[in-house]
Amino acid sequence: MKKLLSLLPRPSRYLGSEWGVCRKSPADVRVRVALAFPDLYEVGMSYLGQRILYEAVNRCDGLSAERVYSPCRETASILREHGEPLATLETDTPLAEMDVLAFSLTHELCYTNVLFMLDLAGIPLRASERDATHPLVAAGGGACFNAEPLADFVDLMLLGDGEEALPALLEQVGAARDAGISRQELLRQLSKQPGVYVPSLFEANGAHAPKPLLEDYQRIDKAVVDDLDRAPFPTLTPVPFSAVHDRLTMEIARGCTRGCRFCQAGMLYRPVRERGLDSLGEILRDGLAATGWEETSFLSLSTGDYSALDTLFTRSFDRCATEQVSISLPSLRVGSLSPDIMARMATIRRTGATIAPEAGSQRLRDVINKGITEAELLEHVRQLFENGWQSVKLYFMIGLPTETKEDLDAILDLCRKVRGAAGGGVKRLQVTASVSPFVPKTHTPFQWERQLGLDELRERLAYLRNLFRAEKHIKLKHHDPQMSFLEGIFSRGDRRLGPVLESAYRKDALFSSWKDELELASYLDALAEHGLTPEEFLAERDPEQSLPWDHLSAGLSRRFLLLERERALKAKITEDCRYHACRNCGVCNHEGRVTELTANANKDIRPKLVFAQRDQNYEQAPPPPVIDENLSAKGCHVRIWFHKTGPAAFLSQLELQALFERAFRRADMPLSFSEGFHPMPRVSFGKALSVGVESRCEWINVMLRREFTPEDIFRKLSGQLPEGLRPASVQALDMSRKQPQPAYEIWGIRFTGPKAAQRQARWLSLMDEPELIVERKNRKGVKRTDARPLLLWVAEDRDAAPDALGIRAAFDWSEAYVNPLGLLQMLEPEIVTGEANLIKLEQSFESPHP
Repeated sequence: MKKLLSLLPRPSRYLGSEWGVCRKSPADVRVRVALAFPDLYEVGMSYLGQRILYEAVNRCDGLSAERVYSPCRETASILREHGEPLATLETDTPLAEMDVLAFSLTHELCYTNVLFMLDLAGIPLRASERDATHPLVAAGGGACFNAEPLADFVDLMLLGDGEEALPALLEQVGAARDAGISRQELLRQLSKQPGVYVPSLFEANGAHAPKPLLEDYQRIDKAVVDDLDRAPFPTLTPVPFSAVHDRLTMEIARGCTRGCRFCQAGMLYRPVRERGLDSLGEILRDGLAATGWEETSFLSLSTGDYSALDTLFTRSFDRCATEQVSISLPSLRVGSLSPDIMARMATIRRTGATIAPEAGSQRLRDVINKGITEAELLEHVRQLFENGWQSVKLYFMIGLPTETKEDLDAILDLCRKVRGAAGGGVKRLQVTASVSPFVPKTHTPFQWERQLGLDELRERLAYLRNLFRAEKHIKLKHHDPQMSFLEGIFSRGDRRLGPVLESAYRKDALFSSWKDELELASYLDALAEHGLTPEEFLAERDPEQSLPWDHLSAGLSRRFLLLERERALKAKITEDCRYHACRNCGVCNHEGRVTELTANANKDIRPKLVFAQRDQNYEQAPPPPVIDENLSAKGCHVRIWFHKTGPAAFLSQLELQALFERAFRRADMPLSFSEGFHPMPRVSFGKALSVGVESRCEWINVMLRREFTPEDIFRKLSGQLPEGLRPASVQALDMSRKQPQPAYEIWGIRFTGPKAAQRQARWLSLMDEPELIVERKNRKGVKRTDARPLLLWVAEDRDAAPDALGIRAAFDWSEAYVNPLGLLQMLEPEIVTGEANLIKLEQSFESPHP
């Protein structure tokens, strides 16, 4: 696959040469797994779950984990055209040659992309069509708690926490291969491991729970990590060339017992388990040092519920402030931030705050057990505005059980009250209501409820748009109702949807979670082809009947879910069991309780908090002193010359800049920042190379806060750059901002293929041409530049490889510039991949001689 990089759009997605990658020698590996994410690289590289599994597997002797992401449509067409299978990033190994292919299923709209990746890998789509020559196809993630629509296409699913379960599963795969055990017998052995669901050991049963085929395998309990401090967590992880969330993400806790009745994650990942302060301190220190990230994020289902958040934030804030590292606190609840944290956050970011009341009226918030009052919400907003925030986004759902027209009216009413809480002192006030249709999820008290149809959703959204039309400083945004409609079909579906998925995939339904990619008609046509309708999957379910996911246990008892449903219909609040009465949900086994998760009976399954009291009345050590360092100080100014070859040639200029900034952080050479509201590092590059072009003479100018000798900088930077980037020399500069750029360059081209001699001769004759017009499109049209006056000389390159013919050409860019790649493409329009290699060889301030 890597031999086609020059043909691929955004080739950096497929390099696998990031800083922090793990490549093991084949001689040291018994079992190899490809961790597959069924979406684009920049989405998958943001997913913490894959980073955790990558670390958990690769720290084990004899096991190796590599990554693979869904290619875009254009890349897939190129792979098919050239007969190249989808392969891993680290070693370019075709997926069909791996031992296990493990997909992360974070939502239901990625299912057709799973089939897409299997197809591109040359692996049969259906598990029944695979044999011993094929890898085991596995899946994990939250969607697996009902991935029955995907059951025909995977060999096994892993429910629950994977960082201990996946390495154990891989060890069994290796042992079975050594013992010569058949594929089917291996699956039976794996089914005895907590969390492992083998769909082929159950028989489809229409809209009801599938029938078990073995007496001792009738229900699958999720796998549980009972102590996060003992579980593997990555500090050095592949640092993406680009990602949606490009930062050091620290999982501070797992699970939530607030008990929001619509929230599947809050039900699935019980009990609450918090990482200790010392453990998180080590992760922050080691993670920033190992990766060079300039941002960190505290992640959990409800970050504000971390029981020692004040201490954690204070320690982390003072450490990060000295290095211009920002801190993000997602998933915050109303009332979860102390005044001290809010004041400190205001010093690093005040662009906008996000709050999720979920419903406009207090009655409906009580139905869903949101646990916040209007007064608490408005007080929270008032404090935000007082601390300098300018905008607030409020998340709501429509179509919740028992919703009325008055509840829709209450959304606007609450937004008006939030606007009013700002008073008159907010200059750029903006209140945004972001509305999403409600999808009843499995394993929640609302799993039996009806979901609104598409026409009903559109009608309610139109009503809201009309309500908000004349409002000042308040705007309405909404999630695509088609996505929620489709999500509702597959989130509570059964195996009858398997053929529907395959038909939709054959109709080119891909990337369905992308608004500009979703083709709902493909799914509706596929449903009709198989005699199914959306309504039978969106309809209310009978609590007396079995459900397609009843055999998959998150530990919650049916009694608990039905009781919470009953309390919802009576608008009764259920308080958080961490600090109030236990409701016997079924998950825990402490204090004499019997957990529903019998496969994990040997573990201590209970909430594990850093501090026992939510009011945080504890003695804490004083925070470390803040180091008052001038971030705009100028210690030294240097120009670093470097090679950009091999995989690094396919990095864009933006990707290169972020890569170098992080390399300086890792090397403990603090960058100097500009002053002002948005400080930027003082770095600058020469002219940007075209993607795919190599160079032995690139440079970057860098201002550092402290004084370093050129020798120190060369030594410290040498071990901090990924494959293909290598410092060549370091040159001291004066402290002025503007520095001269070399005007002269020598480029080399090496030709291969049947027309190599003809092309070499053509280039050697360029000095006889009267003009060389190169055209380049820009915003104003087409710019035409004559490259002939810029060409100083062309000579044969006698150092070309034995199987290549080469030339060297010198250019003078003092008066104008033409991209040498554009000149090559103009002169050789029919050249194919691999028949020409363009490389910048030298830069100088003086005219070079041939």
